[in-house]
Amino acid sequence: MGKKQALLGKLALLATAIIWGSSFVVFKNTLGSIGALWVLAIRFSIAALIMGCVSFRKIKRATPRCFKGGLLMGAALACAYIVQTYGLVYTTPGKNAFLTSTYCVLTPFFSWAAYRRRPELSHLIAAVLCVAGIGFVSLSEGFSDVNRGDVLTVACGVFYAIQILLTERFRDSGDAATLSAVQFAAAAVICWVGALLFEKAPTAISSETWLSIAYLSVMCTAVCFYLQVWGIRYTPAATAAMIMTLESVFGVLISILFYREIVTAKIAFGFVLIFAAVLISELRPFRDGKSAEGEDETCVRSS
Repeated sequence: MGKKQALLGKLALLATAIIWGSSFVVFKNTLGSIGALWVLAIRFSIAALIMGCVSFRKIKRATPRCFKGGLLMGAALACAYIVQTYGLVYTTPGKNAFLTSTYCVLTPFFSWAAYRRRPELSHLIAAVLCVAGIGFVSLSEGFSDVNRGDVLTVACGVFYAIQILLTERFRDSGDAATLSAVQFAAAAVICWVGALLFEKAPTAISSETWLSIAYLSVMCTAVCFYLQVWGIRYTPAATAAMIMTLESVFGVLISILFYREIVTAKIAFGFVLIFAAVLISELRPFRDGKSAEGEDETCVRSS
């Protein structure tokens, strides 16, 4: 692997982290004019169309297992985004970004339940720090009341962890583009059903809202998927993990700059604890034995 490819790989991952970090503010502003499920339905439909065009010939040769995996992954992804988006309605983009990143801490424990892979010492330390960080971010100044948007955002981490485990299980059932096309299509169907049943159809969508939806669909979903897959191919797992954790940091910085979010000392301390937890969970500096065979080194989101 050449130095140029290594550098471009890191830049691709950094670009992914920045774009995903920006999505929280873009999504928050979009929710002011259109329902959450309608945004998600349109977003996943566009992403599925793009990925379907990319993998059109391969989709026709996809195995039943590939479709099964894509459908399950899409269901988990839709649940994660729905809960996360409704959480964003009641909380700030910065808090939504940091609390979403807790899926990295949760994944090893779900892997333990599903595959009997015992969490390492690093994962246990990360879990303690993460819980403490969530407390500082989500509890009121008197550490009594909890913001329901923050609770929903943490819950989305559960579905992200499930989606990651499903991705690991079915990733060999077909090529990445085909799996993603099926996954996004399944998520789109779920969101369309939810939008038609539970939300009023928008009577008018402004050009600014359409631009935001296009950005979320093309840049934050299809483009970031390719940047992430390409970047990880040329970047060591530990380095890739560290770069991808910056998504939450960029989410807060962009929210402060463009959403005028105010971060108190208590919330900032919670952000630091959560960020430290994610880094420890990803980089695993405290090892008490060899990792289970086949265990991923990096939490990888699909969109």
